Amino acid sequence: MRVLVVGAGATGGYFGARLAEAGRDVTFLVRPARAEKLAADGLQVLSPVGDTRIDKPQTVTADVLGTAGRFDLVLLSAKAYDLETAIADVAPAVGPQTAVLPILNGMNHLDALDAAFGAERVLGGTCAIVATLTKAGEIRQMSELHTLTYGERDGTRSERVGAIEELMQGVKFQARASDKVLLEMWEKWVFLATLAGSTTLMRSTIGDIVGAPGGKAFLEALHEECRVVADASGYAPRDKVFAGARKMLTADGAPMTASMLRDIENGARIEADHIVGDLIARGRTTAPDSARPLLELAYTHLRAYQNRREREAA
Repeated sequence: MRVLVVGAGATGGYFGARLAEAGRDVTFLVRPARAEKLAADGLQVLSPVGDTRIDKPQTVTADVLGTAGRFDLVLLSAKAYDLETAIADVAPAVGPQTAVLPILNGMNHLDALDAAFGAERVLGGTCAIVATLTKAGEIRQMSELHTLTYGERDGTRSERVGAIEELMQGVKFQARASDKVLLEMWEKWVFLATLAGSTTLMRSTIGDIVGAPGGKAFLEALHEECRVVADASGYAPRDKVFAGARKMLTADGAPMTASMLRDIENGARIEADHIVGDLIARGRTTAPDSARPLLELAYTHLRAYQNRREREAA
């Protein structure tokens, strides 16, 4: 199976490197500067579960992707604000039998991918990993968490899902086919919107928020606002999953923050619309009688950051 990984950053680069480490046929779609860096230094992963280095990984740039032939699987891990560009770049690699596996956050990207490639080619997918790309170009995994979940959105076990299961055998991350992948995407979204909304608004870790007066109640209320939207949209989080997320989101002393907070602290772009704004928009349609004051406050804060960033860059 020929695999095209879009990008070689913290997420796509990690999973792609682990696939290459296991001997899979992996090509990274990267920009020219990243291609040169990888050719010179290789793709290095520093990880608590074991470091790996891929010398001279297979790479391709968008301008010559059309000469590389079609791929069987496209692993898409672009940021939401880069999705339009990523779709245009990857289009030459997508043929009639290509499966597109996005591991973006939220749900809105599915509509864009369906429109570009056809819903029949687009799988559901989600991942969980805490990793960053260092200034030296290394991928540093900061915890042992590294899961990748995928499946047909209608819940069937198709031949291509079986082929992906075979592809994932023996890799050094936790890969799992799911017959409830849309539900799992929603469950992650509820958790992530709460984590991102709270830690960016408070500019603090979960533990710092819990330790502040009213902090735990704030987290619980925000989590509930997100759950109500999922429930009204037909994807109510399972009790065990929701309870586990609530425990993580209200743990005393927890050092956890959203990557969006790190982006803000670094003056970088953020996925405010995709993770928080779209959840609010869906709630206005599916649960119009439910109030979302904390979620809307978090979104106002994130958009204000975006406005300031754009103004100062002008």
